[in-house]
Amino acid sequence: MNAYIFPGQGAQFVGMGLDLYEKYPLAQELFEKANVILGFPITDIMFEGTPEDLKQTKVTQPAIFLHSVIMSKVMGDAFKPDMVAGHSLGEFSALVANGTLTFEDGLRLVSKRALAMQKACEVQSSTMAAVLGLEDEVVEKICKETEGVVVAANYNCPGQLVISGDVDAVNAACEKLKEAGARRALLLPVGGAFHSPLMEPAREELAAAIENTVFSEPICPIYQNVPTTAVTQAAEIKKNLISQLTAPVKWTQSVQNMVADGALLFTEVGPGKVLQGLVKKINKESETTSALLQ
Repeated sequence: MNAYIFPGQGAQFVGMGLDLYEKYPLAQELFEKANVILGFPITDIMFEGTPEDLKQTKVTQPAIFLHSVIMSKVMGDAFKPDMVAGHSLGEFSALVANGTLTFEDGLRLVSKRALAMQKACEVQSSTMAAVLGLEDEVVEKICKETEGVVVAANYNCPGQLVISGDVDAVNAACEKLKEAGARRALLLPVGGAFHSPLMEPAREELAAAIENTVFSEPICPIYQNVPTTAVTQAAEIKKNLISQLTAPVKWTQSVQNMVADGALLFTEVGPGKVLQGLVKKINKESETTSALLQ
């Protein structure tokens, strides 16, 4: 079975999408449509902006979404998913790819999500840190024992977990994690504490937009970050998508469930190859590839 997976924030690079724009009339049409919907020329930033411009959350999230979704669209009949999943932001790309959301609605929601997250980040000084070489249970226990807000946010693969919370709590947890034997516990260059309780204001804002958006029945199941199992009901997909902002991204568990349900080939659609690397660490037998365009 073919599983298509969609990357999240951090996969961006200057020049992303330009090859698609130049080669495919459909891509050009969708990129131009995106400029109108967003109200600013995101293509200029994607194709020839600076890394700093591209790193702004309000730009990064729509840029990665556009690269992934447009790539899946220009694949045409070659795009045949039996199941899909996306890492954090990538879940929105996956929902357009499997027909749950239209391109336009998906882009509007991603833009709203990015702005809401940016706003939540400005309210309180917060951050995230990558923790390598410890069991998940040890990381969870230390987060629980640390004063302030700090939680496990991204279960990327065995031995690689990201924590998220207020700056002091994350720093304190990193020290304790190193003492507990973590190979590394290092702060990430992110705008704030994604997938933590500190994103509650953003969750509330996004919830209203999601509730007012039409979600169709998908052509194939999506393995969402929150439940990690196959979901096909539009109402349930909505609920999980709303929970996602303050809940952890359970990527390890999602991939394990996809493999258990018959996924043999994981195709990454969008910028970079980060997810392919994670899949290999989660299940060595799985085959991975990037979406190839004819």
